[in-house]
Amino acid sequence: MNTRAGQARSAAWLIAPALIVLAIVIGYPILRAIFLSFQADRSLDPTTGLFVEGGFAGFDHYLYWLSNRCMSPSGNVSTCPPGVLATDFWPAVRITLFFTVVTVLLETILGMIMALIMNGEYKGRGLVRAAVLIPWAIPTAVTAKLWQFIFADRGIVNSLFDTSISWTTDPWAARSAVIIADVWKTAPFMALLILAGLQMIPKDVYEAARVDGANRWQQFIQITMPLVKPALMVAVLFRTLDALRMYDLPVIMISSSSNSPTATISQLVVEDMRQNNFNSASALSTLIFLLIFAVAFIMIRFLGADISGQRGLKKRKVPGMGRRRKAAAEEEKQEVPA
Repeated sequence: MNTRAGQARSAAWLIAPALIVLAIVIGYPILRAIFLSFQADRSLDPTTGLFVEGGFAGFDHYLYWLSNRCMSPSGNVSTCPPGVLATDFWPAVRITLFFTVVTVLLETILGMIMALIMNGEYKGRGLVRAAVLIPWAIPTAVTAKLWQFIFADRGIVNSLFDTSISWTTDPWAARSAVIIADVWKTAPFMALLILAGLQMIPKDVYEAARVDGANRWQQFIQITMPLVKPALMVAVLFRTLDALRMYDLPVIMISSSSNSPTATISQLVVEDMRQNNFNSASALSTLIFLLIFAVAFIMIRFLGADISGQRGLKKRKVPGMGRRRKAAAEEEKQEVPA
């Protein structure tokens, strides 16, 4: 017992510096943003002509975003008129969720296909893996400019298909262009995480399935999918959280305007800060944090995204192995010694 207690204390001392750094780097900005979200903006004092601190504002900044509630300098509360940044909040939420669902779905399908190809045994497999990961290694800003050139009015796509689609101005064409660029860049990331899960599956499981007469599709459904599900759900979790924070790709490709057809929630935060509304921008950042936290909690708690790996170690079972072991044991019992 004393040895275990000593090991626990040693482990605590070893991880304490990392926890302190995480608390400073991650915890402090979150707490600071929450604090600022409840503070009123600085205002001009009519008697002195100087700027003074606004003081405690309650939930005014949150109501500004969630219910388009604006307050005039005289203190009258009314609905925000068109052109105010708060009126773009709910359209940005819908666009962000739309991008998240569509891109993660397409990246999961393509990532699984790419991972299965990279997991095969053939000559040149290393070259294929390196080629697949090239889009993920390219910086997002370079990717955005590359696809902006491809989807230009006289770009490669319109010239190749002899069309005149306005990819950067038409709402649905612009959203499609962002989705294509995002899937092209981040599908290799999904493939890399899924490949790690595929490599953990024992080869003898597939050998036993082939002996039992299972075809490729049956092996994929009965063996590959159940065993790769933990890694797949972790990949989906990471990509979902990343997609909810999308900012640079639509800004560089399409527009940085808050009312553009591809404006995301993160764009509103940056635009609000450019207007020197740091407190309301902090409130919006807090709302984004709560949204991401809620999505992560739902995926981990209810959809089986196990980021610790402990649940998978306890519950993971190879399909059919129990039956095969039982049959092998019965055959050994029936053998008569020579």
